[in-house]
Amino acid sequence: MRPYHRTGRLHIGLYFTFNAELVNVVRQLPDARWEPAGRCWHIPYSDHAYSRLKELLSGKADLDFAAIDAALSGELPLFPIPASLSAENRAELDRFLQLLQLKAYSRNTIRTYRNEVIQYFQHLGDRSAKVVSVEGVKEYIHQVLTVEKLSEHTAHSRLNALKFYYEQVLSREKFFLEIPRPQKPHQLPKVLSERELERMFTAVQNLKHKALLFTAYSAGLRVSEVVNLRLKDIDSGRMQIRVEQSKGKKDRYVGLSVLLLDVLRAYLTQVHPRPLVYLFEGDRPGQAYTSRSAQAVFQQAKERAGILKSVGFHVLRHSFATHLLEKGIDIHYIKQLLGHFSIETTERYLHVKKQDLVAIINPLDELFKGREWR
Repeated sequence: MRPYHRTGRLHIGLYFTFNAELVNVVRQLPDARWEPAGRCWHIPYSDHAYSRLKELLSGKADLDFAAIDAALSGELPLFPIPASLSAENRAELDRFLQLLQLKAYSRNTIRTYRNEVIQYFQHLGDRSAKVVSVEGVKEYIHQVLTVEKLSEHTAHSRLNALKFYYEQVLSREKFFLEIPRPQKPHQLPKVLSERELERMFTAVQNLKHKALLFTAYSAGLRVSEVVNLRLKDIDSGRMQIRVEQSKGKKDRYVGLSVLLLDVLRAYLTQVHPRPLVYLFEGDRPGQAYTSRSAQAVFQQAKERAGILKSVGFHVLRHSFATHLLEKGIDIHYIKQLLGHFSIETTERYLHVKKQDLVAIINPLDELFKGREWR
């Protein structure tokens, strides 16, 4: 995989020797296109598309994330502003980015919004974005859905960026009130059963890898949250884990499993060199383990356990939430544990029957109840 720039926007370029199975998998990706000149398949970059790509190709191809991860971390130049942008719209882009930065939006959000607005400004040509009416934006969204065949997820991302521009930068109140949003496909989260998780955890012999996977599942953490945990975030006195400045710049506390604490203590006793800052560190002391390395640990464990489901690291978080629901934990409590802003996000897990609220028991402790975790 390599960065592939097209029409001023970052795409993920997929380069491989012809393979009918891989081609069929890639065609399942929204907005996937074959580029004869570049001899590659490519899809517009988004966090959702990147995650979906990893999930679909897991176990079917050797994935090299280095170039894409370097681009996303700012080590490679991204998204050059097209020369075709008018001087007025270029100035509007500067105002747009400045306000995003003043409001302290995350780097990922700024990057995504910037790309979406550039696409829109390119469409306008010499026409000023400031004079476009509600009907003009409606026509544009209709075009990208019907002609450019953008996925619902990408269309929502573009609408969010345009809404910020018109309502925040230009102060046009309720500008988007009349603009309908395309309905996103309803996708239930994939989960692993408790027996599948047990097989996978048991298949991992490396203590550091076992501790990493246990931490993700027992606390329902995203991969970025796991690798950014610091030693000081593990509070054994209060039996809590502090998750700091995660998605949406939101802090939260989650419970520290009794079994996980035992695993972490064993890991920290045996690992060499001992971590200096982060709970899980790579080859360089004081530097956090990379998300890519954590994902590779998961995929290797899944393969060793003989699990054929097409799932990625995030399935540990989905499984955590689903297993808590199955044990009767109230969905509002799970919402707080997962750090969701809206209860609607958490309600995706209601595809399982929810029982009455019972004593809150960590699912990792239940998994190894009465048995030795080693």
